[in-house]
Amino acid sequence: MIDEVFKKTLLTLIRTAGQFIKSEKGTIDRQDIDTKSHNSFVTYVDKKTEEMLVEGLSQLIPDSGFIAEEDTAGENNSPWRWIIDPLDGTTNFINNIYPVSVSVALQYNNKTIAGIVYEIGQDELFYAFENEPAMLNQKPIQVSPTDKLANSFVATGFPYYDFIRIDKFMQTLAHLMKNTTGVRRLGSAATDLAYVACGRYDAFFEYSLSPWDVAAGAFIVQQAGGKVADFSRGNNYLFGKEIVATNKQLSNEFMNLICEKMTAEQKQ
Repeated sequence: MIDEVFKKTLLTLIRTAGQFIKSEKGTIDRQDIDTKSHNSFVTYVDKKTEEMLVEGLSQLIPDSGFIAEEDTAGENNSPWRWIIDPLDGTTNFINNIYPVSVSVALQYNNKTIAGIVYEIGQDELFYAFENEPAMLNQKPIQVSPTDKLANSFVATGFPYYDFIRIDKFMQTLAHLMKNTTGVRRLGSAATDLAYVACGRYDAFFEYSLSPWDVAAGAFIVQQAGGKVADFSRGNNYLFGKEIVATNKQLSNEFMNLICEKMTAEQKQ
């Protein structure tokens, strides 16, 4: 089913959705913003973009299921499932800054076989398909070769709810600020993962995330030669609400650090 025509149609659809988001940038008024929960916002642009994606993806694979942030469509018994975030970085979008991205992953029988992240600010389309290299705007990408924490450049995201682990997070952040070349928080987990995949970041970690935040980006990291895990070095990063992504050389040192600092309370 996934032939070259399928891929081209899929990538075009996602780029088109991103261009719609870009065309609406700077037009949002306060009355256009709904609050889903504490510090979690949604606009008509999120909803319209998701509708566009669900319609287009349903034409690509009829009767496919969805895990979608705005609940435009739901799951079913199909072996095909899309995991989509129509607008990752809504708070950035509302405040007229980048990055803002569209994130789409495709699974077959619960296994991810494609991931696409389109960061619209720099017009960068990151994507990967099963058994193929990760790409950025049609050029192959790989994770960085950095092999020591002291030389690494790291990304994270700040929790906007679920503050029960905030003390451990701040301790981890302080350690990274003192023992790396820098830490960044851009406000789009999908973009952060794409940047790990192309070597701009050496590692990324965050908690309180949903499947649509990480499904596509995590797959792209893996296809680019990187490693992805949860905070306990397990594989529950899609639904476990926590993720670590690194290159292979840095993986053990960085994941050991996150495991030690972010799971300490659970071990006591």
